[in-house]
Amino acid sequence: MGAVTYPDKRVSQFIAENLIPIQVAYNAKPLAQDFNVTWTPTIVTLDKSGKEHHRIVGFLPPQEFIPALLLGIAKVHFDLEHLDQALALLDKILLDYGRSDAAPEAVYLRGVTLYKSTHDAKPLKEAYERLEADYPKSEWAKRAAPYRLL
Repeated sequence: MGAVTYPDKRVSQFIAENLIPIQVAYNAKPLAQDFNVTWTPTIVTLDKSGKEHHRIVGFLPPQEFIPALLLGIAKVHFDLEHLDQALALLDKILLDYGRSDAAPEAVYLRGVTLYKSTHDAKPLKEAYERLEADYPKSEWAKRAAPYRLL
């Protein structure tokens, strides 16, 4: 990642504007041990209290890394019940990075977020339908399959 992804101007700018990066060696104690980092690279997205919400293991090229980071930030907002902020980030992933590997999970999480904010099951079924149409072989289409019954 240090040779290809991190030096990319878009990546470095995104990180500078949106995250507080901390680089830790895979064998640094206690952090690597506390966060169960056994492979490099491992990117862990934490909230301000240090709780983990998302993890990326292995190399990602720049065009996949930014949407994966956006997904991690969206998950922080989702877990903290900042649903409007989560939706805005999920929509950004789908608008700007709709062909990325993060997109199917963003569709799924968007449906769940809308359900949580409205208590209307319609967004869950819409998420399933979009996943079946746009990402039918994704694990997220399989996870959303029960929503087809709504």
